[in-house]
Amino acid sequence: MRQIPETTVDQLIARYDALLFDAYGVLVSVAGAMPGAPELIDLLNAAGKSYCLVTNDASKLPETAAARYRRFGLEVDPARIVTSGGLIDGYFREHDLRDARCVVLGTIDSVRYVEHAGGQVVSPQADFDVLVVADETGYPFVEQVDTALTTLFRRVDAGASVHLVLPNPDLIYPRDEASFGIAAGSVALMFEAALQRRYPDRAGLAFARLGKPAPYLYEEALQRCGTRNAAMVGDQLETDIRGANACGIASVLVTTGVTAADLTKVPVALQPTWRMRSVAPLGIAARPRVVLPPCADAIDK
Repeated sequence: MRQIPETTVDQLIARYDALLFDAYGVLVSVAGAMPGAPELIDLLNAAGKSYCLVTNDASKLPETAAARYRRFGLEVDPARIVTSGGLIDGYFREHDLRDARCVVLGTIDSVRYVEHAGGQVVSPQADFDVLVVADETGYPFVEQVDTALTTLFRRVDAGASVHLVLPNPDLIYPRDEASFGIAAGSVALMFEAALQRRYPDRAGLAFARLGKPAPYLYEEALQRCGTRNAAMVGDQLETDIRGANACGIASVLVTTGVTAADLTKVPVALQPTWRMRSVAPLGIAARPRVVLPPCADAIDK
């Protein structure tokens, strides 16, 4: 296995025409901006460098995310934020789901993504055609998961066709430098395990996973940047790095987030082009970190 060379964000800026960044664990956490992230964004904006944030987060519209990042000191235009929630529209068009009855497990913005795609949002008690697991927060977790599962069983028993949609396949995310939380992908695994237990001989009872490592977010970001000479900076091998490698662009693992694996022992598909210790630009003093009070983003990751 090859040794993964180390790089810096300054070298990436010089080498590639565009940079793509994951959000959580790379630029932000629950508590605030990651060290050096505001300085990096300021540098990219001042230089007119092409970049996008490519996130599996389906809990916030780009405008909502941009406003939150701004409170952390990151001046990111909403047009630079490409979210997995934005992929729901394409899935609904592909599968002719306009006006379909949809249960959404997620935030208010998650509901807005589904409504924008043409879905008619209903309660988990009602018969539904689509179950969208968009986030692990924003709703009474146990009550709504139990109710949605019960209704899903009833629909399957009746022979109904139900679309299971997972914009964010992430299993975990970094809350800050020292703690982690489960993400929407873990919620979907619970549903799939329950379906497998009740219907062991039924095929196809699985979620359509829209976000990274699937290519859709990368391709949208590359189109916005107008180049394929790009590098994706992320903290998760299974999503950020695998997806970038599959798309044929450079991948950069920053070690401030989830991954703690020995990179010389992971499969080739998961090996990054580069590894990086921090997104902080060299020679630029970091500003004091902005941390929001706990009540300011009660439903945010």
